[in-house]
Amino acid sequence: MKIDPNDPADLSAQIATAIRDAIMDGTLIVDERLPSESELAEQFSVSRPTVREALKRLAAQSLIRTQRGASGGAFVNRLSYKDAYTQQITTSTLLLSMNAVSFTTACEARYAMERACAPLSAARRSADHLATMRAEIHRQSQPGLTDEAFCTSDVAFHRALVDGAGNPILSYQLAGAVEAMQPLMNIITFTARSRETIVALHEAIADAVEAHDGLMACDRLSALEAETLALARSVFTARGKRA
Repeated sequence: MKIDPNDPADLSAQIATAIRDAIMDGTLIVDERLPSESELAEQFSVSRPTVREALKRLAAQSLIRTQRGASGGAFVNRLSYKDAYTQQITTSTLLLSMNAVSFTTACEARYAMERACAPLSAARRSADHLATMRAEIHRQSQPGLTDEAFCTSDVAFHRALVDGAGNPILSYQLAGAVEAMQPLMNIITFTARSRETIVALHEAIADAVEAHDGLMACDRLSALEAETLALARSVFTARGKRA
């Protein structure tokens, strides 16, 4: 593992990248103990605080974990898709909240990925996944449900649809799309949307999944996307007129 002292990039970032690359290419294996801070400082010809900062960066990415005690130190983490969900959601939320991508772009990506899940979910979903979808539809139909609670239920419905595909990679990729994009989409469109329309589309999606009809599930997701985009356009137009 090497760094370039003449590189303008922060030295701790370079060290973190070098260690990350060693983990990714298998030079450092899962559960392997990294050299001590002193050894890494000597190896990279930097100070211990610089190494410490690099290790903090890696820990923040869940690539390493630290243990205290005589047998402690920094170890290559055994990362699971479930463990990585939070980071995926946080990154997606930041990108959207900082307007790094447009609403239309986010909506397009989110529904394109979910349509990829729909046929798999229709074929593989468990009774529990379907029961969750039905329970959330029932919850969304209740009078007096707050906008925040409706949004939470909306996310849970789509999470069940995605997880029903039984593919951890798709579930991981859609963690950001569903649990970050969906709430922000709801925040933009909640003043204009008809809950009855959303619930009816959710029911149609659940019906298709229960009938193992992946094509119909995709079609209903496309209808939900069209409804979401139409709502967003009406909201943005109204804001433009007020401005």
